[in-house]
This record gives sequence, C-alpha cells and structure tokens, in this order.
Amino acid sequence: MAVPHPAQFSAAWEAAWNARDLDAVLAHFHDDVVFTSPVAARIVPDTGGIVRGKAELRAYCTAGLRLVPDLHFTVEDVYAGISILVLQYRNQRGDVVDEVLLFDDDGLVVEGHGTARTGGVHATGEPTSQGA
Repeated sequence: MAVPHPAQFSAAWEAAWNARDLDAVLAHFHDDVVFTSPVAARIVPDTGGIVRGKAELRAYCTAGLRLVPDLHFTVEDVYAGISILVLQYRNQRGDVVDEVLLFDDDGLVVEGHGTARTGGVHATGEPTSQGA
C-alpha cells in the first residue's frame, strides 16, 4: 500500500477543507471508498453512518459544508502506520477529531473512519460533539 507523505498529505487535506474545495478533498479518495462517521449518521441518516462510494461521500460532504458554514480544521498531529495515516485535528468548535485513512497501492483512500473523543469538553466548556 502506498501511503502519501504524512506532512504533505495532511497540509493538502487541511487546505482543501478550509477552502471548501470538495474536488480537492475528494481527489484523495478511491471511487469505491467506504467512510464511517457518527456525523454521517446524523447528517445523512439513511446511511447509518456508513458512506459508500465517492458519489455518496460527495453528498455527505456537501451536506456537511451546507450545515456548518464556519467549518474549519486545524491539523495538530499525523500518525503513520502500514498503509494508514491518522490525522488528528481540531474542528471549528475546538473538538479534537481523528480521521483514520487506509490507502491502496495508488495512494488513494479506500477506507476512512471519522472518530471523536468521547466524554470530553471543548475549548468553550461545552460537551464535545461527535466530531468527524
């Protein structure tokens, strides 16, 4: 599996999201990607939190950007494993979120999992949302 350079990938990922450039965000994903997220379960409930394929991922991301006009991510750390990167970032609410990304031989994300810290509080003192 071809894992992209962690610093370069995370910088491009952060820049694409913060520019609200879905084409740039989705360029990292395989057409048959599977992505899970508790936020997807809320935004597109018919998915049960499991988004399948790039078209469905685009629909989820589009809905998320529409619902969160001030969306902003700041990557705080990146972890690399065998065929995996984990991006740890803060969202616009200050919540810490981890996104676990599994790459194929071409360096495209074939599987992703948005996760969030549970039971915590974010910078404003309010309970954390379910983040990714």
